Amino acid sequence: MSNIFEGLKVIDCSSFIAAPTAATLLGDLGADVIKVEPPGAGDPCRTLPHLPGMPKSEHPYGWMLDNRGKRGLALDLSKPEGQAVMHRLAAQADVFVTNYPLAVRHKLALDHGRLMALNERMIYASFTGYGETGAEMAKPGFDATAYWARSGLMALVRPDASTPPARAIAGMGDHPSGVSLFAAVAVALYQRERTGRGTLVGSSLLANGLWANGTFAQAALCGASFTPRPPREKGFSALGCYYRCRDGRWLLLSIVNEARDWPVFAACMGRADLIDDPRFAKQADRYARSVELIALFDAAFATRDRDDWRQRLDAASIVFECVAEMSDLPHDQQAKDAGVLVPFEDGTMLTIDSPFFIGGAPKARPRKAPALGEHSDQVLRDAGYDDAAIAKLRDGKVVA
Repeated sequence: MSNIFEGLKVIDCSSFIAAPTAATLLGDLGADVIKVEPPGAGDPCRTLPHLPGMPKSEHPYGWMLDNRGKRGLALDLSKPEGQAVMHRLAAQADVFVTNYPLAVRHKLALDHGRLMALNERMIYASFTGYGETGAEMAKPGFDATAYWARSGLMALVRPDASTPPARAIAGMGDHPSGVSLFAAVAVALYQRERTGRGTLVGSSLLANGLWANGTFAQAALCGASFTPRPPREKGFSALGCYYRCRDGRWLLLSIVNEARDWPVFAACMGRADLIDDPRFAKQADRYARSVELIALFDAAFATRDRDDWRQRLDAASIVFECVAEMSDLPHDQQAKDAGVLVPFEDGTMLTIDSPFFIGGAPKARPRKAPALGEHSDQVLRDAGYDDAAIAKLRDGKVVA
């Protein structure tokens, strides 16, 4: 079977991470995705490795992940001639993806009313920070602000209530938000199969942040009262705590079925004496004395290295996981075996596959992300421009 979206034409006229991710997922399933960037610096996502605090690398890792497999067109949309090129491309496209500010879309003649008037079958995929209605619809935002801080996640995931709020990392909210936009496009394509017409779809960082924090956000909407998060060593449950091993590495426990797993875990830890200890006999006792129990297991975990504990806990079928450090990820064999980490088409290095599969529908092998304007001439020829017209656009610095 061919790639499920083979023949689908997608224009990615967006920047940074969330909206481009939606286009990348369409490309993973075979769509022809044209990445449109302004001449000069291009998409600011290219510069992520140069920002303070970001991992240093000779490779533009953010660009590689979020724009793999796309064809690159450098187009100056501030010029009428550039807008005319975009209108021709949009008239031939199945999907148009953008996260440009709403006012900028009107200024550059990219608003959904104008483009969809050119092509009634096109899906116009719109991504914003705070939605497209309301007093804050024009407010600028990134995932650190509109997704992470505004949703309450920033306050909730700090180590305990006495510490400052926890900062997000690059793309932490953008990537799942991009999956939401992709889902909206997929549903709209299904609807188009029924109606023959395209439509406007959209998502926002605000919507996705609240969805990600849905359990606690819904609790707040129900008027629930919240218990401040205590320090780790004073946690509510010793069997849902994280522990430092002898080598300084950490493990996180997530034992829910205590009736079954408590005696197994205690024996695995070399503390079978605790099974019949009246202080910890019942789950309610273990909750009430969680501080004592955490201290006991702190001492136990400190006697062996993480990998030793990993083998023991795996053998006992205890629910836990290693707290991975970034140096662990390239060596995660299960991630490779499960198809989560896959090689680029040229075999030079691994990348992260889109987080789903569809039976009988193979994905396109990931190709490297394009250089700025790498396929400009090719894209224009496909759109019907001859060499003389392309040369004129280049001479006018409309295309680079």
